[in-house]
Amino acid sequence: MNILMFIVLIAGQYDFTIARLKYGGGGDWYANPSSLPNLLAQINERTSIRAAAREAVVEIKDPRLFEHPYLYMTGHGNVRFTDDEVKILRNYFAAGGFLHADDNYGMDSSFRREIVKVFPDSPLVELPFDHPIYHSFYEFTNGLPKIHEHDSKPAQGFGIFYEGRLVVFYTYECDLGDGWEDPDVHDDPAEKREQALQMGINIVMYYLTN
Repeated sequence: MNILMFIVLIAGQYDFTIARLKYGGGGDWYANPSSLPNLLAQINERTSIRAAAREAVVEIKDPRLFEHPYLYMTGHGNVRFTDDEVKILRNYFAAGGFLHADDNYGMDSSFRREIVKVFPDSPLVELPFDHPIYHSFYEFTNGLPKIHEHDSKPAQGFGIFYEGRLVVFYTYECDLGDGWEDPDVHDDPAEKREQALQMGINIVMYYLTN
């Protein structure tokens, strides 16, 4: 994370928020509308971080992108980055930005296709279970929790590293965003929602402390 922003955050002059990425290609970037407000509320309640009540929404070409060092993207459909957007994202990550990409079942193939344009020499790699992102606030000794079954594949967490720093964390076959939603949206068991919220807090805390 940009060290200046971290100092401002700790000093209490900045409300941490998550910026939802509005991307092109036709996918439903707006999926799970109650998820991020619920996650931010739990960050406020359970940690010392002062979080905003709602997420921001930002497009890649929006000049405000660089005001939001923590991006989140989700969806079920197609993702497409233009050549200009690829260049902007490279600069964004080099400047300290971070992206949590959360496959909502259907985003996987297009996300993998597009993110390789941003990092052609840094492929997605599966993070081992002892990676600090699984232990930054809560303990997940077996990696990502499985929130929704979908194809009954194991949940996997993939990362892309830039100059030794994790800049993209991709949650696959997991669907954390569904677990963050209001309880009556998906009727997830309370324990699944709790696992999802705990993992979401872990990702944020990892970013803010590394």
